[in-house]
Amino acid sequence: MQYARLGNTGLIVSRLAFGAMTFGAGTAAANAFYKVSQNAADLLVGRSLDAGINHFNTADIYADGQSEIMLGKALGDRRHDVVISTKVGNRMGKALNKSGLSRKNIIAAVDASLKRLNTDYIDIYLAHRVDPYTPVEETVEAFQHLVAQGKVRYVGFSNWPAWMAAKAVGYQKANGYEPFRAAEMYYSLVGRDLEHELAPFVADAGIGVLVWSPLAGGFLSGKYTRQDPKGGGGRLSSINLVPLDLEKGYGVVDVLKKIAAARSTTPAAIALAWLQSRPWVASVLIGATGVEQLDQNLAAADLVLSAEDVSALDKVSAVAPPYPNWFMERFADRDAPKALGA
Repeated sequence: MQYARLGNTGLIVSRLAFGAMTFGAGTAAANAFYKVSQNAADLLVGRSLDAGINHFNTADIYADGQSEIMLGKALGDRRHDVVISTKVGNRMGKALNKSGLSRKNIIAAVDASLKRLNTDYIDIYLAHRVDPYTPVEETVEAFQHLVAQGKVRYVGFSNWPAWMAAKAVGYQKANGYEPFRAAEMYYSLVGRDLEHELAPFVADAGIGVLVWSPLAGGFLSGKYTRQDPKGGGGRLSSINLVPLDLEKGYGVVDVLKKIAAARSTTPAAIALAWLQSRPWVASVLIGATGVEQLDQNLAAADLVLSAEDVSALDKVSAVAPPYPNWFMERFADRDAPKALGA
């Protein structure tokens, strides 16, 4: 297993983290996600611990809190050996204020998560989404209150635009608050949008990225092809959280398969290893519904790609930079970098 610091902190996390989104049971519409029983969860968590994973991720919204409960039970007395990250912000009840990032909801939600996880502190607490009805300053102050109480060790955000996170960090630093240290974001070989704004920001701010859906909902496993776009009835045939340019994606999978064959491993392992090569990534969240699937993802634990492999994947998955990024690149000064040896 490879390890990294969480951003500019002393917290050491495994480069592969276990995502417990699949834990629990739900309605028919949610069964594509929630399908792991407590016994299966115990096996998956145990296998992850044996493999060297020390970071486990969940959220209050997953299976209406079942994921947190089951993760807490599966970890048992190993809880203090690991890092737990969970999230707040999505609706957890019919009452209007049981949603969002207001001071009221955050303070109530953290206590509920602590109870479900059967712990007295959360290592990494993340705002799960943007709340357009609550000032960022209020959210930041509520998080600081939790840190001061000792209920939360580190704070962060998920699915926020870079400008909003930068505004929050500026407010935190101006007031001497604990700044954001983690950003849980979608990132994959077929979803590289965060490289344009978010990646430069987190590198400058000392924030570590936690990657969700690193295989783009399973697309990068290689089972979805031009000949079988439904992947034999895989999850993407019924539900998908991320947008996909299928034709370009098939080209990415072709390269993944070529590199995987040369290394006697799977396309998924290569896709995960590519993410681990990104300097701003702290942990890549891998989920599983069974030990066999988990073991396939764990094949990336110690896998380091060559410069040639990384270059090939960078090229086939490249996306055109948006404005003003393309302008900055096209009209950048050429003399100063040359003089500085940059």
